[in-house]
Amino acid sequence: MGHGGDSRSAKYKLAAAAVGIVFGDIGTSPLYAFRETFSGHHHLAANEINLMGVISLIFWSMTIVVTIKYVGLLMKADNKGQGGTLALVALISRFISRSKYGWLAVALGVFATALFYGDSMITPTVSVLSAVEGLTVVEARLQPFVIPVSLVLLVGLFVIQKRGTAKVGALFAPIMITYFTVLAVLGIVHIVQSPEVLYALNPWYALRFFLDDGYTAFLALGSVVLAVTGSEALYSDMGHFGRGPMRLSWFGFVMPCLLLNYFGQGAMIMGMEPAQAAEAIKNPFFILAPEALRLPLVLLATCAAVIASQAVITGAFSVTHQAIQLGFIPRLSIRHTSETEAGQIYIPFINWVLMVAVIALVLSFRTSSNLAAAYGIAVTGAMLIDTCLIAVLVSLVWRWNKWLWIPVVGGFFLVDGAYFAANTTKIPDGGWVPLAIGGVAFTLLTTWARGRKLMRDRMSEVELPLDIFAKSAHASTQRVPGTAIFMSAATKGVPSALLHNIKHNKVLHERVVVLTVNIRDLPYVDPGERVAITDLGQGFFRLVLNYGFMEETDLPAALKEAGMCGGKFDMMQTSFFLSRQTLIASKTPGMAIWREKLFSWMLRNAATPMDFFRLPTNRVVELGSQLEI
Repeated sequence: MGHGGDSRSAKYKLAAAAVGIVFGDIGTSPLYAFRETFSGHHHLAANEINLMGVISLIFWSMTIVVTIKYVGLLMKADNKGQGGTLALVALISRFISRSKYGWLAVALGVFATALFYGDSMITPTVSVLSAVEGLTVVEARLQPFVIPVSLVLLVGLFVIQKRGTAKVGALFAPIMITYFTVLAVLGIVHIVQSPEVLYALNPWYALRFFLDDGYTAFLALGSVVLAVTGSEALYSDMGHFGRGPMRLSWFGFVMPCLLLNYFGQGAMIMGMEPAQAAEAIKNPFFILAPEALRLPLVLLATCAAVIASQAVITGAFSVTHQAIQLGFIPRLSIRHTSETEAGQIYIPFINWVLMVAVIALVLSFRTSSNLAAAYGIAVTGAMLIDTCLIAVLVSLVWRWNKWLWIPVVGGFFLVDGAYFAANTTKIPDGGWVPLAIGGVAFTLLTTWARGRKLMRDRMSEVELPLDIFAKSAHASTQRVPGTAIFMSAATKGVPSALLHNIKHNKVLHERVVVLTVNIRDLPYVDPGERVAITDLGQGFFRLVLNYGFMEETDLPAALKEAGMCGGKFDMMQTSFFLSRQTLIASKTPGMAIWREKLFSWMLRNAATPMDFFRLPTNRVVELGSQLEI
């Protein structure tokens, strides 16, 4: 009994922590989703038919997209407990990498990752702007302060990232639990006054909305979808909290609180005179509260928006780390902000790029309503890609009966496709921004992946077999005390650094280890499978260290466990030799010249393996060479 109680207690604690970290993005949607549906870039009258139709659409969108698709189905598609688009692509690739569809699944996953960077720039901006704009509901004369206050909050958020969020993170759950509770209470107060709003649970009201308004209702879909922004985060963060606690948080707390607030906003507007409703619909969230409590609500909503922004920034760091490990992004400097929590990382380059982008978005769009037009396209694009990956998963990996998976996936395509199509109408009004960001990111990611493959292929063309090299070099070269570790991207052949060392220094160490770091398509590798050693004789060893794409590549720590390589490694007697290639763009078939030059620039600006693999700085030697691709 005691163990069962402990297990339940741990599950509840994880569920509470998930409320603080995972649900911030979707939790701040009530600040702007309902408002934008009526007072956004299309005019929609706040009459009873439209109000009931929009509330019904929000309810059924949350049910189909978030509850059924993400919480119900995609959470079952974990890759050794990890979720997210890249983890899903890695899972699918293990089964179909050699089929004719393998490249398409990878391309879709990479494009979803590219869109995520657009989302991670827009989410903090629109969330914080929406919250701070509540000041104008409290006092209209505060309008000039909205942009400066938003910029101070956002810049401060990025500045503190390097200090880590462990201490601040302890406050996230209590604040967000309070915030969601307030959402529910505000909604209930108005639902009690106009209980007829609950009839919107009937999908007929959503259907009648389309029958009555037609094209205007279609345009409204582009704003209704803002109510489910952040649903991807539920899947991506599954590895941190587990499927059970996440579902408990969603069904037991977050979803009811959100729906009560949306129904409350609708009930409040329905209970007003037309002139009063037309004014209130401009910012209904803050008008839910009595006038005396609006300033505290603005402060609470601002805290929630900052927490949501923090979760998105942390997600950008995590996705970047996965993409680096999987070979889509050059090595970047990664700093660990916690000695106990391996997942808490800080990537300076990503942090400052996001900050500059967020400042530019605030100064360019100036209001959350203007920015909402840019928001939906990134979200719906990623949702549509996830549905494509679900189709591959259930048909080729899980092998569902086609009479089951075709209607299920077809339903998702119908919903996601409608949302995406509605948002394409916003492209001229700002929707082009995330598409442009996604296009640039996709070009960079695919150029790096393609360039690495070409570079490895060119190098393998001139590589010597290591066992033959070991025999000839042992007989003709003088040996000196110590250990030399030569880093190699390939698991066969002689690394160029080893050839250049003999050519220039004309000596070999007593122990020569050719080390390859192999990132597998699993999030974590079992400790027993970490090290693979081949003894080639004459003091030569080939050592392969296997890592998952969620793991840190700390080579000195791993080498302490690899004692079979001719004895223990003494870092003071060990030198690391790294190859650094200078690329020369050529007309050899492979990539367009401009992409070859782009890849060369990315390679020059990548972090050195010394930083990325945590090598001791005073034990590293770099040897360069030129290579045409």
